Amino acid sequence: MRAAVLGANDGIVSTASLVLGVAAAHATHESILIAGVAGLVAGAMSMAAGEYVSVHSQADTEQAELERERKELETDDQGEHKELTAIYIGRGLDPALAEQVAEQLMAHDALGAHARDELGIYDTLSARPTLAAVTSAAAFAVGAAMPMLVVAFAPHANLIPFVSATSLVFLAFLGGLAAYVGGARVMVGVLRVTFWGALAMGLTAGVGALFGTVA
Repeated sequence: MRAAVLGANDGIVSTASLVLGVAAAHATHESILIAGVAGLVAGAMSMAAGEYVSVHSQADTEQAELERERKELETDDQGEHKELTAIYIGRGLDPALAEQVAEQLMAHDALGAHARDELGIYDTLSARPTLAAVTSAAAFAVGAAMPMLVVAFAPHANLIPFVSATSLVFLAFLGGLAAYVGGARVMVGVLRVTFWGALAMGLTAGVGALFGTVA
């Protein structure tokens, strides 16, 4: 949930900044729409590609670690038993109880026990590249669609203030939601996201206005 909200934040900031920069350069309404749609598609695909590569690398690393652990279990079962026992002792169990727990868990699923308690790999948290890519792209697209809807329906003469104001409202809401979901202070999250969003939009609009003047 928190990752999805942050992805939507990225979509809002990137797309709103882009359309404001193009609008500040005195482009036509049609050109602004085209630039915004292009930015939405490019941003979503960039998020998907980056997330897929990153998570796939994580998945490859996890598989390599599991394969190494599987071989160690085949060649040194007693050593792996002692290693797991030491982990449980380090977590506060009595040595005799730790040895018993390690013995029972390894008898049930030795690789699963080591993956979970030695390597920190859990089934519910294991890397899923395709899901991560689709989720990131969708979150970005949803966020980017918010300023694009404003661009589509706002009067051209007032497009810059409309997009700026509504995008900051969207960012404030999502920033507060992300902070709430993460257990952080809501107001801090709101102020942080809106400040950096306003800075990004202001700088991009300034660049657009500068190039528009030069042109």
